[in-house]
Amino acid sequence: MATKRDYYEVLGVAKNASDDDIKKAYRKLAMKHHPDRNQGDAAKKAEEQFKEVKEAYEMLSDADKRAAYDRFGHAGVDPNMRGGMGGGAEGFGGFAEAFGDIFGDVFGGRAGGSRGGRQMYRGSDLSYAMEITLEEAAAGKDTQIRIPSWDDCDTCHGSGAKPGTSPITCTTCHGAGSVQMRQGFFAVQQTCPQCHGTGKIIPEPCTACQGQGKIKSHKTLEIKIPAGIDEGMRIRSVGNGEPGSNGGPPGDLFIEVHIKKHDVFERDGDDLHCQVAVSVTTAALGGEIEVPNLGGSANIDITEGTQNGKTYRLRGKGIKGVRSSYPGDLYCHILVETPVKLTEHQRKLIKELDESFKKGGAKHSPSDKSWFDKAKDLFS
Repeated sequence: MATKRDYYEVLGVAKNASDDDIKKAYRKLAMKHHPDRNQGDAAKKAEEQFKEVKEAYEMLSDADKRAAYDRFGHAGVDPNMRGGMGGGAEGFGGFAEAFGDIFGDVFGGRAGGSRGGRQMYRGSDLSYAMEITLEEAAAGKDTQIRIPSWDDCDTCHGSGAKPGTSPITCTTCHGAGSVQMRQGFFAVQQTCPQCHGTGKIIPEPCTACQGQGKIKSHKTLEIKIPAGIDEGMRIRSVGNGEPGSNGGPPGDLFIEVHIKKHDVFERDGDDLHCQVAVSVTTAALGGEIEVPNLGGSANIDITEGTQNGKTYRLRGKGIKGVRSSYPGDLYCHILVETPVKLTEHQRKLIKELDESFKKGGAKHSPSDKSWFDKAKDLFS
């Protein structure tokens, strides 16, 4: 089996990296290697890299798992190296991999209690990535997603045994699902290696489900995207992850939202930024102009002598975040456009204006606005 890479190396961060640094590195790499963004021969390699990045992030973003990893390395977080935890969700280990183009990696199986002496395991959590527009992020959206699921096998009715046969009690653990292993003076309880914690053995597995008791299928989920959601936020769908084993509860589905790049606006928290082009004459003389706004437009008054790069702020015209009480602001950054393809008459006017500026000297600089009267006369 190939040696796993160091999780910090996978994300390209230092061992003392902050949670924000880890999150930023994950977002960047997840977008780069997501299977939907890679085609052809590169798709399979990208899928493997995406899974590796996802696994690293899931471990390092969890404080307890990160502490265990920092102390013991991969052995501290690998369920296959931790005795009784090794049999978690044994029958469904390939569930996420079978749908790698939709889902990323899965979390390790976790014990969730016991029933009749047998160890129950909670199903693994799954991840789903989806893209929405900035407008949808601002207003919210009700949508549907199609995800893989497991249904009871119609042939064996969920028993995993061939019709006409039944599972039998495991002779190794006598139905307990666990065995005691003695190591020196200590007795350690571990998941039964024969039945993997189920307490049952299936002599003749059902051919339809290969003894799993469940068949892979698909289902459609109704998802509500809350208004104001931001890049990288996750929506939790309880119970829609991988199924549990031995009667354990299912895991959860985490839907990670990514926002498409907008043609006009850039988002910064709850604020929006955009560039607004104005003519030289409008910048010099001032006037009211129309600027874009999410879902419509707004007007701003350009003051006389507006310089290139000046910013106008429209309060409350940004986005109301998920946890915000008020919407952010819209920042319009002025871009003064130099005219092109002038007529002879226009050239003459500009030359006259230029001569007028030269006669006035430094007083026509942006710090002295006394030249506006002449500009008004020439352009009126």
